Amino acid sequence: VQLQASGGGLVQAGGSLRLSCAASGSIFSINDMGWYRQAPGKQRELVAVMSRGGSMDYADSVKGRSTISRDNAKNTVYLQMNSLKSEDTAVYYCNANVISRSTFRALDYWGQGTQVTVSS
Repeated sequence: VQLQASGGGLVQAGGSLRLSCAASGSIFSINDMGWYRQAPGKQRELVAVMSRGGSMDYADSVKGRSTISRDNAKNTVYLQMNSLKSEDTAVYYCNANVISRSTFRALDYWGQGTQVTVSS
């Protein structure tokens, strides 16, 4: 299973970005899909997560500014980020809890990370 993230970049404060992450490989089903971020010198933290059924959870720091969504048919999760702030600068990683088509066991997978830089 591979997760391919895209959509990061350099944006001015107040701007918007949309991140995408597509899962591919031996996938039977995907439980939670989400986004984490890690800023320099800080621990990786949850940004947003969405269950297969549509339940969502957000970090307090992004509530009201970000929206997570997913397309189960495409095994893809998105993160729309608006009103970006300098403190949103980080490497953003997608995560998926994938049930393997071959073993029917659930394992966590991570994308390669995409850099988001917000200039003030």
